[in-house]
Amino acid sequence: MRLQVVSLGELLVEIMREKVDQPLGVAGTFVGPFASGAPAIFIDAVARLGVNCGFIGTVGEDDFGRLIVERLERDGVDTTYIRSLSDYTTGVAFVTYFSDGSRKFIYHLSKAASGKIDKDQVDSDYLSKVKYLHLMGSSLSINEECRKACYEAVRIVKEAGGKISFDPNLRPELLGIEKIREISEPILSSCEVVLPSGEEAKMLAGTKDAEDACQKLLEYGPETVALKRGEKGSWIFTAKDKIEVASFPVKEIDPTGAGDCFDAGFVVGLLREWPLEKVARFANAVGALAVTKKGPMEGAPTLEEVERMVRTRRWSGG
Repeated sequence: MRLQVVSLGELLVEIMREKVDQPLGVAGTFVGPFASGAPAIFIDAVARLGVNCGFIGTVGEDDFGRLIVERLERDGVDTTYIRSLSDYTTGVAFVTYFSDGSRKFIYHLSKAASGKIDKDQVDSDYLSKVKYLHLMGSSLSINEECRKACYEAVRIVKEAGGKISFDPNLRPELLGIEKIREISEPILSSCEVVLPSGEEAKMLAGTKDAEDACQKLLEYGPETVALKRGEKGSWIFTAKDKIEVASFPVKEIDPTGAGDCFDAGFVVGLLREWPLEKVARFANAVGALAVTKKGPMEGAPTLEEVERMVRTRRWSGG
């Protein structure tokens, strides 16, 4: 089976506060564990959209690790290069949400199995035939070992004629913004598409305006910047154009993973060589459906569900 998309990075379980506005530092109720990790949510969504794909990462030899791998395999992700370590536990993220839309995390990643990704796992035969490698800033931020693995994967894919998509996915809890800018530069200068949120674009570009930030990100060399704007839809920037694409109205249950699922829809649309406006419309629908169920991967839609939404839901963009 030839893989079209591969992602590399952290595999973890997410344990969430049951209700909003509950700080992590006080006694209360949590729900989970849910299979998670931004690049894992992305690749699971790609698989559910019917695209052959695989993942490179590490879990512990424990129940959390088995939960993650079984979930990815059930949805169709190739897990050949997910290794299991007996002397490290699977990564965990505790998360709480607040009424203003903000989140707070406590991570156990850098010294967990999630952080044990190295260049030896980056197999050139596995990667040399893929069309897209998708990377996340969170993966670059875990530790130097993971970072080097990401850079090596980019080298292999680019030399073989493949393309790179990059979600900055900034996690200041893992690494400071100045360091994140530094380690992201090699990816920004190698990738074809960048997929930030507005705040991420501004932080990464060092500007106060999201549109200016996207224009600045294009200067690194990407062909496309797809700005995720949540319920406001998305803006797509190229050297020549700015395209505004409206969102699909849904009832939000859990926003976790919506951006990662948008990424999946966008990359799948690019693989199909659609016009950028159609790509963004499809990605907006994938991201919208992702928020309709509780849990990071639970809302990741099937291709049929997305096509039905695009067909039947009102969309002001046409």
